[in-house]
Amino acid sequence: MQGRTNTLTVDQQKGSVSETILEVSNLKMHFPIKAGIMQKTVGHVKAVDGISFKMKKGETLGIVGESGCGKSTLGRTIIRLYKPTEGSIHFNNQDITSVSEGDLRKSVRREMQMIFQDPFASLNPRKTLETSIMEPLKTHQIGGQGERKEKVEDLLNTVGLDPSYANRYPHEFSGGQRQRIGIARALALNPELMIADEPVSALDVSIQAQIINLMEDLQDEFNLTYLFISHDLGVVRHISDRVGVMYLGNMMELADKFDLYKEPMHPYTQALMSAVPVPRKKGYAKRERIILSGDLPSPSNPPKGCVFHTRCPAAMDVCKQQVPKFQEVQPNHYVACHLYE
Repeated sequence: MQGRTNTLTVDQQKGSVSETILEVSNLKMHFPIKAGIMQKTVGHVKAVDGISFKMKKGETLGIVGESGCGKSTLGRTIIRLYKPTEGSIHFNNQDITSVSEGDLRKSVRREMQMIFQDPFASLNPRKTLETSIMEPLKTHQIGGQGERKEKVEDLLNTVGLDPSYANRYPHEFSGGQRQRIGIARALALNPELMIADEPVSALDVSIQAQIINLMEDLQDEFNLTYLFISHDLGVVRHISDRVGVMYLGNMMELADKFDLYKEPMHPYTQALMSAVPVPRKKGYAKRERIILSGDLPSPSNPPKGCVFHTRCPAAMDVCKQQVPKFQEVQPNHYVACHLYE
């Protein structure tokens, strides 16, 4: 960890440091705003604005936050669908921040895959199920035609679909089945890290549970690491080991899920958690509903100092001037807030 700041990873259940698979340091993704006939850059949308964290192999890190906070952009930047504006991404001790697309395909793409939010939009409607799942195998020149067909059958069985469906088209399947197809395609190359971008938000609640259970079973079977992006606090609580809370492109809090849900420390996290029904069990304090005032600021013109101070019920003068440090305020519990400095 020398030479890098605001990075962390701890196996809290076992109480030991685990092997790091992903390290993100001061990651920024700013999109230029163009205007005029000459398309001159007049500003930037700061979708991700200086995020740092580590992930250990085999864990699930949940990322939550309201719409527009930069969750999906973070995932797409990590997998290098976007080239970062600033910062670094280390995957298996390899810096992939500035790697060319050709080198990415050779060295990284097989190890990092993505599950998209809309399973129908992510599948080519003109290609059969077999062709879609087989495509990554062809791209990376893995096996012959017969081996690829066998692989497709195995993958379909793995995600709970009948191999006889292989010659059907996406429109012939339900939303839950299409998401299973997307998961099968992501598994085709035996990746280590899977970034799931709102993988169940477009599905019915009963189907959501099936997909989440499937993902957990696959994680146990293939030792997968998940970066799980969602706005659903209940789903994230169920599947995640640790949870990071984002607001306006910044990481506000990061902790073990039990600590975060039982004792949220950042005012924004407290507001989010106040909307979650709390079971009447020992150890769970009764919470009052916290209603945030004002609207979410524009990521093209974020507030100075702490980006949350315009809506924070505990804002102080220092919050308007200085950006709070993302620091450990309790064991393995990290918060970016002046209240704890």
